[in-house]
Amino acid sequence: MKDHRPPSVTIEQVAELAEVSSKTVSRVLNHEPAVREDTRNRILKAIEKLDYRPNLNARGLAGDRSFLIGLFCEKPGDYLSEFQAGAVQRCRESDFHIMVEPWDGGSPDVGRQVNTLLRQLRLEGAILLPPISDHPVILAKLAESAIPTVRIAPKNEPADAPSVGIDDRTAARRMTAHLLDLGHRAIGFILGRAEHGATEQRYLGFTDEMRARGVPVKPQWVQTGNFVFNDGLGCAERMLSGAHRPTAIFASNDDMAAAVICVARQHGLELPRQLSVVGFDDAPVATMVWPQLTTIRQPVRAMARTAAELIIQHSPRRRGWPRPIPHRLLNFELILRNSTAPPP
Repeated sequence: MKDHRPPSVTIEQVAELAEVSSKTVSRVLNHEPAVREDTRNRILKAIEKLDYRPNLNARGLAGDRSFLIGLFCEKPGDYLSEFQAGAVQRCRESDFHIMVEPWDGGSPDVGRQVNTLLRQLRLEGAILLPPISDHPVILAKLAESAIPTVRIAPKNEPADAPSVGIDDRTAARRMTAHLLDLGHRAIGFILGRAEHGATEQRYLGFTDEMRARGVPVKPQWVQTGNFVFNDGLGCAERMLSGAHRPTAIFASNDDMAAAVICVARQHGLELPRQLSVVGFDDAPVATMVWPQLTTIRQPVRAMARTAAELIIQHSPRRRGWPRPIPHRLLNFELILRNSTAPPP
């Protein structure tokens, strides 16, 4: 049986049409800077005209780049979906591929599992989502294998690797100021998971603004919900069942804020007249609940693109990252919706 597929266009054919060497075409494909702009444009036009599609395996064997980036996370969720979409988009622009790899950070076997993966795949780099971005064993295994790593929202700005995130502390302070400006003084706060760097930073932003305005933080109105809807239900129940309850609750992610709305409805509270609720992240659930959530919007896709860009532009010939180590803080946005109002 004859194979009727059209023959693949070769890099030599692209070079011939662009009137350059195959090596120069390869430099353009590998996004190396040492090519004149007019030459680069001529090669790109030849690639488009011939519909040339480079073989990633051949590129990896011929050079020293694998064109594969690992996206390490702990478990799937809305944040991962949004982040993955941004990373995939940026990778496709440069003929890279991204592979999502979930890890159980609490497993005693995680070090061996990471070693196995790194032996099987020659990663161009790795992007680590929280709380994996602070996992000591995974970080050590990547460092031992000299895998360029970009950490998303780590607890502290790393000295040896780039990081990407937002200023969670300032963002939380701005949200707290919004509630205080409305007149709220009895404000509860729901913390996330202790392993996440954002948990501490968001709480510090809350306490910074409360202290600056001379408003006390009541310990009984500070609960830990671990960024999980079900845990948020328990936090809200404890806050709203007492003789004295807050007039506003700041949940440090939107899932927990949605849980607060659910419990408030069960208690017969009218929102936002009797209780204001705010979240963080601007996840899809923020516009699925009623009233829709006032929240902090993280530029998740832009963060993903930035992280992928750092790895794509990192030359494999360079030992280590450029100095100073790049740390990118992207802009957040306070999104005002219908879940906040002055206190009764």
